[in-house]
Amino acid sequence: MNSSLRRALGVAAVAVATRTGALVAQAPAPAPPPVSVSGVVFTQALYQLTDTLNHINRFDITRAYINVIGKFSGGLYTRVTADIYNITDSSRAYRIKYAYVAYTPAKSPLTFKIGEMHTPWVEWEDAMWDYRMQGTSAMDRNGYLSSSDFGAGVDGKWGPDKVNFQVGLYNGENYNKGTGDQRKDGMARVSVRVRDSDDSSRVGGLRVSAYGQYGKPTTGGERQRWLGMVSYRSKQLTLAAEAAIARDSTTGTAGPPVVAALARKNGHVYSAFGVYKFTKSKAAVIARVDIFHPQSGNTTDKQTRIIAGVSYQIHPNWRLLLDWDYVNYQTDALNTTNGPTRSQALFQTQFTF
Repeated sequence: MNSSLRRALGVAAVAVATRTGALVAQAPAPAPPPVSVSGVVFTQALYQLTDTLNHINRFDITRAYINVIGKFSGGLYTRVTADIYNITDSSRAYRIKYAYVAYTPAKSPLTFKIGEMHTPWVEWEDAMWDYRMQGTSAMDRNGYLSSSDFGAGVDGKWGPDKVNFQVGLYNGENYNKGTGDQRKDGMARVSVRVRDSDDSSRVGGLRVSAYGQYGKPTTGGERQRWLGMVSYRSKQLTLAAEAAIARDSTTGTAGPPVVAALARKNGHVYSAFGVYKFTKSKAAVIARVDIFHPQSGNTTDKQTRIIAGVSYQIHPNWRLLLDWDYVNYQTDALNTTNGPTRSQALFQTQFTF
């Protein structure tokens, strides 16, 4: 083979290799799988500061969630979440917290959902507060709201997210108490951003938000929740204050309301919280005050909870929190009865995968 032929074959081989490489480089990246698995885990070390007799301190897993999420073409979304929780100091149980399907039509601001799904308020406030790892929100902690229930509803947003809302019809007995009976609860939340900040998310900016709930519990009677919040959130600062009224009445039986006289149990809940993230740092400080004042004929059982702490985002998937959780009751008798658990030092963590 003469040198001219060898050079021609070499040039051809280089051209073929170059073209093949270019085609490989231009090939689209493989699409992500439509179904993914993720999780969130809350851990804590607790020390009871006022327990002078037993000096209780322990390590614990307070919550673990496993999420299986499907994102499909045509605006279809599915989610199943297993909630692993404590039933005793040495045993765990699991239950389904979320199991729903959602559909967002093309170019629509509305998303339609059905199944065991988010209720309108608690999950939204948890996103604002961003420290669910410390404990539940004031309305959830005092038994007035839950983060999940069985039902159907609609989410919507415009602006983007200058206005967002969620409305739905639910069983009303919460995801951890069964499906109840034929009685249902209507729930609705709306949030309006009246001033922008550098946080354009659904909870960002200066916002005015409201929540309402009306329904009938399984035992009969009425259940009402009315809540208002003013909040501000930027990438560095979160401030929020809310006030809520809860009105409950039961017949004492599952029969018609005329069977027994209505027993009323009302309450007021007030909450204010803040988060400050230090500039050019992964550290932040948090503070929260929750006031719960039952109105069921006894006006001396008000309780005030104070939470303060410092957190550090050691990794995008791992956050640490050192905090103090203190509860004060209006009467000395309740302070004495709840003495060992009133003041607690907590080292808590949240990790995701």
